[in-house]
Amino acid sequence: MIGPLKKWWQRHILKHEPITEAVWQNVLARLHFLHRLTPSEVTLLRQWTTIFLHEKVINGTQGFLVTEVVRVMIAVQACVLILRLDLDYYRNWVEIIVYPSQFILDHEYVDENGVVHAVHMAVSGESWLAGPIILSWEDVADTDNDQGYNVVIHEFAHKLDMLNGAANGFPPLHADMDPQEWTRVFSEAYATFCDRVDAEEIAAIDPYAATSPAEFFAVLSEAFFVKPCQIKLYFPDVYQQLVAFYRQDPAAERSHG
Repeated sequence: MIGPLKKWWQRHILKHEPITEAVWQNVLARLHFLHRLTPSEVTLLRQWTTIFLHEKVINGTQGFLVTEVVRVMIAVQACVLILRLDLDYYRNWVEIIVYPSQFILDHEYVDENGVVHAVHMAVSGESWLAGPIILSWEDVADTDNDQGYNVVIHEFAHKLDMLNGAANGFPPLHADMDPQEWTRVFSEAYATFCDRVDAEEIAAIDPYAATSPAEFFAVLSEAFFVKPCQIKLYFPDVYQQLVAFYRQDPAAERSHG
């Protein structure tokens, strides 16, 4: 559906499948980084969240009960990334699987040199190319940590990165963005960050970002929304690229009147 029919269908969803005020306020109170949003942005976020919950299925596993608060907690954070974009950025997949806590990732993959690696580790989230997102509720609910860690934003950033293939830190850019500039800025910042991690320097950004360019993009996307001023301070050029990509400027001062 495109054009007027799509807009009609979205209005139908907003009218007939609203998020209750009690649940909405409960979730907003727990997500402090959303308090920077203006009233009009909160309204838009609520609309995207409502439509997202209509289009996606959130299932619990290992006995985890998916309540309305759980659904909205996940959906609202997913929709922060596409607040100024469109839900089409989350196309071609439908399911989110929620574990009570961290789960075991157990699979094999072949690296660029043809070497097979076995992975067996506890993780808080995973994104599959053209498949589901898997989350640990314990980590989703950890909204007061000091590191700016946010597993929902992290995994949904991977989904954006995967729109043009396997995650590599290079999502499909807007027509007014320069791919060469994106590559230069992120490559230089990634190299600098890895050097800082190797030197065991204290960093305001999760060292996990040094794992790969894909993880660097996902971790910096977390920080962009949760603690934007620190990203703007340490990596101002990356911050500006993320402003252009997400079409948001979370570090900007704004009126809430």
